[in-house]
Amino acid sequence: MNTLHLSDTTEDIKAAAAILRDGGLVAMPTETVYGLAANALDGDAVRRIFEAKGRPMDNPLIVHVAEFSDIRRLGLVAEIPYLARMLAEAFWPGPLTVIMKKGGAIPDEVSAGLDTVAIRIPSHPAAHRLLATSGLALAAPSANTSGKPSPTTAQHVIDDMDGRIEAVLDGGSCSVGVESTVITLVADVPRILRPGIITREELEAVIGPVEVDHAVLHQLENNERASSPGMKYKHYAPRARVILLRGDDAKYITYVNRLYARDQSIGAICYDEDKPLLNAPCITIGSMQDEKAQAQALFDALRAADGLTGVKTVYAHCPAAQGVGMALYNRLIRAAAFEVIDLPKKRIIGLTGQTGAGKSEVSRLLSERGLPVVSADAAARRAVEDSEVKAMLCAAFGDVLREDGSLDRSLVARIAFSSREMTARLNAITHPTIARLMLEEAQALPGDTVIFDASQLFESGEDLFCERIVGVLADAEIRLRRITKRDGISREEAALRMSAQYDERFFLTYCDDILYNNGTEQALSDGVRNLYEGLVRG
Repeated sequence: MNTLHLSDTTEDIKAAAAILRDGGLVAMPTETVYGLAANALDGDAVRRIFEAKGRPMDNPLIVHVAEFSDIRRLGLVAEIPYLARMLAEAFWPGPLTVIMKKGGAIPDEVSAGLDTVAIRIPSHPAAHRLLATSGLALAAPSANTSGKPSPTTAQHVIDDMDGRIEAVLDGGSCSVGVESTVITLVADVPRILRPGIITREELEAVIGPVEVDHAVLHQLENNERASSPGMKYKHYAPRARVILLRGDDAKYITYVNRLYARDQSIGAICYDEDKPLLNAPCITIGSMQDEKAQAQALFDALRAADGLTGVKTVYAHCPAAQGVGMALYNRLIRAAAFEVIDLPKKRIIGLTGQTGAGKSEVSRLLSERGLPVVSADAAARRAVEDSEVKAMLCAAFGDVLREDGSLDRSLVARIAFSSREMTARLNAITHPTIARLMLEEAQALPGDTVIFDASQLFESGEDLFCERIVGVLADAEIRLRRITKRDGISREEAALRMSAQYDERFFLTYCDDILYNNGTEQALSDGVRNLYEGLVRG
């Protein structure tokens, strides 16, 4: 089947209306996104929507009409609540969908077996003319392959749907860019099921108190039913993996830039203000101050992410979940399959370096000057007592438990530091838990600045949270003597541990400050004093 590319002329709209009356599918423009339309009262036609999109049939559809009077004329709802009339007067035609008790004309294919139906009157002139010309109510979810970013141009539709549907009605780029706000009136208190460009505050100004459904910002449980489109499944996702970074602007920049320095397969979806500060390839969605421009650009940006050469993972600057930002957050968190990284609120200073260089002494001296310290070693001791972590360590290294069930840490160390491969295996098991424990501890400590004392700061990924990183280094022979004396091990064992770490060149490349500890206690004390003063001054 060849998909017709129609314009918004009168003749082409008549042709599209005829296709719909014959049970066909037509992608139509709306002010929000392009919708994949079928006769809402024809169950067979509606079923074809799900087949064309590859969409699960337990996800309800929105029914579009040309005029408010069509709701009663076509028998779409059981009754029209007074609040629905108030909302219609304030926001229709426009990007608002209202859920009411369904009428007998609505087939189960539209409502996904629910006793409700979602109704909207779009404001796009081509959509209105198509609805009026056809005389139909049109079920029309977004005209994209299920799970992909919603289409905001006819070309997006053709990219996804060419050959699967009869026609695309080209009405230019969508002016809003995110799907309509969905509010249900079938509740004790009206409740937003999907946020959009019409905000909670605007709705409350018309009808009084409005709640926000838990599923707007959180994932539905497996046994929960979706009562609105876009609630249940991963949506809006490009081929690239999307991860949200939630935190202040400076920490977003630091995280992405530190990661990109080691991994050039990452990119960013960010604001205009972020772009000059980012080293990674990025796609902007507008100014931080212009939420409506962000909404219009969001789906284009998600589609464009797949055009970033070599980029496999995109880190998105997470918007605040309020006002129009709630709609952006709702779409992004589903594009990311709810994968969100919370950036620390504290100012984190990373302290790392080579084993035997004296990092612990530097940590102690900074602590004496009043900077709270979070120790990775202490976090590691707690982490390896976690039952799940111990089970993974046994699976990786054999029986490394003592008779009382505690971990034989010396045995684990001998095995894990025997080669880079074994060290990497240990890190993969323990570092996620260690990082979580350290961040939790940092948040509970007083003050704005916290030291992360971690010999494996980079291996664990904790460096990404650090505003600055201090590397403590020393000559190899000095380190060798210190390790053998400190741990009571042979020079050979000490050399193995040293070889399992990054070399000096790595620390010189990725640390912001370097402190050499080859000399006297006084020299180290003076170096720490200078470091402290620099950190306090910021």
